[in-house]
Amino acid sequence: MSLLSFPPLPPGGAHPDLRAEVRAFLAETLGPDFPAPERARSWNGHDPAFSRALGARGWLGMTLPARYGGHERSALERYVVVEELLAAGAPVAAHWIADRQSAPLILQHGTEVQRQAILPRIAAGECYFCIGMSEPDSGSDLAATRTRALPEPGGFRVNGTKLWGTYAHKAHYMILFCRTDLTSQRQAGTSQLLVDMATPGITVRPVLDIAGEHHFNEVTFDNVFLPDTALIGRLGDGWPQVMGELAFERSGPDRFLSSFALVNELLRVLGQAPDIAARRAVGRLVAHLLVLRHMSRSVAGMLARGENPALQAAVVKDLGALLEQEVPEIARALVPSQPQPGAPDAFSATLARTILSAPSFSLRGGTREILRGIIARGLGLR
Repeated sequence: MSLLSFPPLPPGGAHPDLRAEVRAFLAETLGPDFPAPERARSWNGHDPAFSRALGARGWLGMTLPARYGGHERSALERYVVVEELLAAGAPVAAHWIADRQSAPLILQHGTEVQRQAILPRIAAGECYFCIGMSEPDSGSDLAATRTRALPEPGGFRVNGTKLWGTYAHKAHYMILFCRTDLTSQRQAGTSQLLVDMATPGITVRPVLDIAGEHHFNEVTFDNVFLPDTALIGRLGDGWPQVMGELAFERSGPDRFLSSFALVNELLRVLGQAPDIAARRAVGRLVAHLLVLRHMSRSVAGMLARGENPALQAAVVKDLGALLEQEVPEIARALVPSQPQPGAPDAFSATLARTILSAPSFSLRGGTREILRGIIARGLGLR
């Protein structure tokens, strides 16, 4: 399939009853006074009780088989739930990584023991994951990973450092991308390991973001021993596995809804009769959101069919980040209000939080340069 040919949306309609059910749940759970700046936390709100409530409603592990605690619902049904959660600014960070990418990876490549032990807990909203991909000197260039897990009798000896581990300090597990064969170069000789974050020798250090908040971390492995049972998939298959995992990470509605709380505030402030310039700007913004939504839902259908739409996901991620970072600039141009963290005015406070978050939108999930390299290779341009 050509990179520029996104397939039709998955069948099943828009599931209006499910969407209404989720909205009613969010209205009751978050309440009408849930502040706009909190909704603008860009899916970084960490609330285990909220995650457990979603699990109890059957809204985590939605596409997993029932034998693993899942609910065997369609990819589009899961998409509807995720879209509503993000649009409402719900505090999804606790379960986010586990439900979005760790569970599908373990389902596809994990052992039966790993599936039975982990997947039901993810579906219940009781098991949280962090990502072990980026490193201090390589960032999004995952093929340059230097964290090594050298095989030894009974398991692996791990040394190295991972960076940007979102909520690693509260995660139960990490899926570690590492080098298991030092004689190989770049993508070859890499594997993925399931890491219990309570394992001795693991140190988690906070990395504060530009707003002074702690959700990023540096995770160091100092002579850590992991048993053979930690291996996910086959030894040396880390690269194709991590590329499949990234397709889940890069293509969802989180890649164009990170600034959505500010969009809502902008529409509220502009009111029902904005001037012609505002109408044009908002119309253009909404048109871009609708196109990205169509593309993202299309990728969800490809993933549900077992395809690996890494190229299409990279397009969604790159275009989505561009739009997300453009939203605060559009808002500033249309509304004469200064961004002010903690301001009583909801627009000013939401604008401030979004501006502080925006630089990360083109970093997390792969930098713009890496993504455009993937796209160029997929188009045969390099």
